[in-house]
Amino acid sequence: MNRKLIIGTRGSELALWQANFVKDRLAEAGIDAELKIIKTQGDKILSLRLDKLEGKGFFTKELEESLLNGSIDLAVHSHKDLPTQNPEGLIIAAVSEREDPAELLLILKDCVDVSRKLSLKLGAMVGTSSNRRKAQLLAFRPDLEIENLRGNVPTRISKLKDEDYDAIILAKAGVERLGIDLSDFHVIELEPVEFVPAPAQGVLAIQIKENDQELFNALQVLHHPEVAEVIQVERKVLNLFNGGCHMPLGCYCRKENGKFQTWTSKAEDGDMFPDRLFIESDTTIGLAERIVAKFADDRIFPSSVFITRDIAENSYFYRAMQKRGISVEGRSLIKTFPVINKLDPYILRDIDWIFFSSKNAIEYFFKLEPQINKKTRIGVLGRASEDSLRLLFGRTADFNGHEEGIDTAEIAKEFAAIASGTHILFPGAKGSLRTIQKELSEVTKIVDLPVYETVIEEDVEQSFAEVLIFTSPSNVDAYFADHLLEPGQRVISIGKTTGLRLAEMGVQFVLPYSPDEIGLAEAVFGL
Repeated sequence: MNRKLIIGTRGSELALWQANFVKDRLAEAGIDAELKIIKTQGDKILSLRLDKLEGKGFFTKELEESLLNGSIDLAVHSHKDLPTQNPEGLIIAAVSEREDPAELLLILKDCVDVSRKLSLKLGAMVGTSSNRRKAQLLAFRPDLEIENLRGNVPTRISKLKDEDYDAIILAKAGVERLGIDLSDFHVIELEPVEFVPAPAQGVLAIQIKENDQELFNALQVLHHPEVAEVIQVERKVLNLFNGGCHMPLGCYCRKENGKFQTWTSKAEDGDMFPDRLFIESDTTIGLAERIVAKFADDRIFPSSVFITRDIAENSYFYRAMQKRGISVEGRSLIKTFPVINKLDPYILRDIDWIFFSSKNAIEYFFKLEPQINKKTRIGVLGRASEDSLRLLFGRTADFNGHEEGIDTAEIAKEFAAIASGTHILFPGAKGSLRTIQKELSEVTKIVDLPVYETVIEEDVEQSFAEVLIFTSPSNVDAYFADHLLEPGQRVISIGKTTGLRLAEMGVQFVLPYSPDEIGLAEAVFGL
């Protein structure tokens, strides 16, 4: 291409970084370009929340008008800012690689309380202008105070430094692109499978005139079709809901082991508890439509759920069921008892890691009041165990297996890769399956420490709830020792180990993505 291109961009530091990134990639392909800064409505009106602005395309409309009148050749957008429909005559010619779509929660250090979810102190004030973020934050922590926060990324961080807020939440991609030093804050990374991002978060879109075939062909050197495939699902979900960036909607799709995994979070407004859905599919064809159908206003939900665990009325799972009028009966079918009442301090002397596979293991171990070396690291199997560690004992995990999904064997391999050759203590149940231990190398020193035992209840009362949720193999044994499923009852297994026990009994079940209250809520919603 011989002509010099004009790239339209907003004037913020992040927008200029994005435009210069595209300019540099074009230069590598031998294409010369220069930047033209254009102010948008979203840049001019900073006093209002995004949901108070009229129309759509608050950060894109003026750029698109410049494309149509020929004053620029291409526009670089944060893809999540774009309306789902291009104006007539414009197309997206290329999309970038996807930066990490996670969110970052930046907390003032004197507002940290690691004993609480998200490590925020009680009643903390969090700044965000996003209804999507607000709804999900309040679902995790109803006590939080959410206040409007507008401005570019450096401006928002400056407001936090000035202590206008106790914490703010930002897209990780923008912070990393600008290389901002976050050492003044306590930083919590919110994984996209836990805190669902905006559709196409972390992706750049390059928009051009539809009839500029020469430029379209030239831009294919920047295009990533595998990214386009997954964000097309996210954007179609947004389109089918007829939503814009003010809608409390998160949607995240990724391709994992040949399957498309999609998480969706949607609320009626920022103050409402969001519904969550996880769907796995072999294809993207019809996937967005399947997702949206689950959120239909006339959909009929189960009337009742039985779960083999005590459930507090302020818990995430209980509130998720309450929103849809689903009654919850929580009742454990097993009893646990301590195996030891005193811990020999010698056992902890040379321990490098302590690994917990269950909430019970954490509870019974810390009741022994262990004197843990400051250098000793802690590993947990998943989010539920980490929450217990945090809430009950004010500790955070150095390794959390939830990032590896729900396959315990895969979590074990990941942990083995970082803990091989160390000295590891495994507090747990008497007679546990030792799944993690089996993956560790021969040079690793393993200390199994039974801290509790499980006893199955006798004469277990049958449940006639429409959905039965089993939270351990022992609870499966206890229930099916005396009862069979009633016609029409559906079964959810909290994880694969429990699922194996159900399968041995010939019981069909649904497996959530994550073995915690969020995953269980997603599974019930997905039935």
